[in-house]
Amino acid sequence: MDQREEWNRAKWASRRGLLELDLLLSPFVEDRFVELEAPLRSLYRELLYEGDQDLLEWIMGRARLKETRFFPIVDAIRVFHQINA
Repeated sequence: MDQREEWNRAKWASRRGLLELDLLLSPFVEDRFVELEAPLRSLYRELLYEGDQDLLEWIMGRARLKETRFFPIVDAIRVFHQINA
């Protein structure tokens, strides 16, 4: 898959059922996804398989991540949005 296709798929998958989550994920993908190293892009795609409510709680820092492997990508999203959690 080329980089443009990967970005398009990530962009589409970032549109979620919660408006709050859309407002966190969509701008992140628009502005930062292509700049991420391949392992972080892969983690992002894996993260999107998690439930919407869990994702929102993890990004906002209101719940602990259940898998430590997601720390780097959740942290990147938080830094992008200047969320101190």
